Amino acid sequence: MNIIGPDALVFAVAQFKESCQFLKDYGLQETYLSETKAIYSALDGTAIEVHDEKNCDLPAALATGSFLRQQVYGVVDQAALDEIYQNLSQDRTVQINSDGTLETVDESGFALKFQISIRKELNLAPEKINSPGAKPQRAVNETAVTALTTPLPRTLSHIVLFVPDVKKANDFYCNRLGFRVSDILQDAGSFLRPKVNDDHHTLLLIQTPPEAQGIDHFAFHLAGPNELMIAGSRFTELGYTTYWGPGRHIFGSNWFWYFNSPLGCHVEYDADMDKHDDHWVPRTSRYANDTTQRFLLKYSERVLP
Repeated sequence: MNIIGPDALVFAVAQFKESCQFLKDYGLQETYLSETKAIYSALDGTAIEVHDEKNCDLPAALATGSFLRQQVYGVVDQAALDEIYQNLSQDRTVQINSDGTLETVDESGFALKFQISIRKELNLAPEKINSPGAKPQRAVNETAVTALTTPLPRTLSHIVLFVPDVKKANDFYCNRLGFRVSDILQDAGSFLRPKVNDDHHTLLLIQTPPEAQGIDHFAFHLAGPNELMIAGSRFTELGYTTYWGPGRHIFGSNWFWYFNSPLGCHVEYDADMDKHDDHWVPRTSRYANDTTQRFLLKYSERVLP
């Protein structure tokens, strides 16, 4: 299955205006706005779509307090859509919409949509880091940090879902949609990536009781650790509260900084994730603080030394 990754996540929220402001402050660009619906996009076009839950016609939420209503996956071409339809329609209803998109549900009941990806190819400079003993990456007189820099999310990175049967959910994404397992958290879940994506993961499935089913968090990639620290500090100074971070994960190696949000889930800034191909051998580790984070920092207000 030639699936690239998540193009969008669709939410129906109780706090519509607050959610819109949150996503703008997070750094996404407002690309559509009405009284009951808004879309906030990263630089490559991947997006978060929010609806006022009092005025929307979307699939029902799976649990109280979970506002995620649909995951939208981008695929390479029409042939990929046709393959998904032929596979999934064998044992579940797959709706073909007038625009050619497909809608169905996964094995856990989450609503899915598949479309030819709207992602735009990015050609942006990476963060440059000078290291003793290595050739300088920045030119003489080129500075790494400027006070006016406002980091912009580049692309929708990954989703973390709570599911009541992680084996059943994992088998669906791997056996029916061609995802690969990158790493395994023993007795907890697995990191997955679709075939046409070399990020360590775009999906993490975690075992929870049925009443907790829903989304834990989503993340967008920033250019690198420097942008993550600037974005997270700025977000904190705007009054948003940290849930976890800043720090660096072990599986995936990505830097992280999670914030509480009005979308019924946590929202993460993410940077510098590992890349893998099909030669990678998944690791297995227990699910604990010392296996999920290499280090953890704490934000404090800026002071003069």
